[in-house]
Amino acid sequence: MCIVGASGKLGRYMVQHALERGYEVVGVCRPQSVDKLEAFRDRITIVPGRTDDRDVVRRAVAGCDAVLVVLVPWGVRNYSSGTAQAVLDFAAPDARLVFSCGWHISRDGRDVYTWQFRALIKLVGWLARRARLVDIDDQVEACRRIFASDRLWTVVRGSDLEEGESQGLPVWSRHVGDPVLASNRTRRVDFALFMVAAIDDDALVREAPAIVGCRTPSARAHAAEQGPLPPAGAAVPAQPQ
Repeated sequence: MCIVGASGKLGRYMVQHALERGYEVVGVCRPQSVDKLEAFRDRITIVPGRTDDRDVVRRAVAGCDAVLVVLVPWGVRNYSSGTAQAVLDFAAPDARLVFSCGWHISRDGRDVYTWQFRALIKLVGWLARRARLVDIDDQVEACRRIFASDRLWTVVRGSDLEEGESQGLPVWSRHVGDPVLASNRTRRVDFALFMVAAIDDDALVREAPAIVGCRTPSARAHAAEQGPLPPAGAAVPAQPQ
């Protein structure tokens, strides 16, 4: 497995989950962030370099059965779409490709957002781009390219994130605005768990699941219609809407 963006908080959780499942892991991260992977140095192969560097990505994904990608829209030079395109171009033809992004990405335009959410995305996007820090529109472009691809992709759309012990595999829906997602909260460690678990879930191929923590109030209310939740930390089956 190759994890592109392995040194970030989400990436490090993905590395841990992957190692626990017995994967051989190749981690790509910016050279200045290599030290963040010190705890895994003897257990993974680290490829330093920008994650939008096509040569870096080509070398890192060679021979990998799966590629997990943290789509971060750094700067205003197409960082996110460049990363996505490199993975689409160089990953093995039958590799499972799993990308992370936020709820603001919509595959079919049927997601329903509150006016507050729309306003926040517009304001933050404008300010970040003006400061030349982040380009949210580039993440949208990255996902457009992924959705248009015939590769074995999954785009995992995360809700607001929090730290804490794992609560189990998040539940998911195809559209933001569905009642099961109302709590808008997921443990970061469980977002990473969903990314790794998606590799073996054929139901998620060419899907863009929006996820929420399995023990949030909205997930519990949804699960009450289908029986009790399993103990904390156990996997909860995905529930598309």
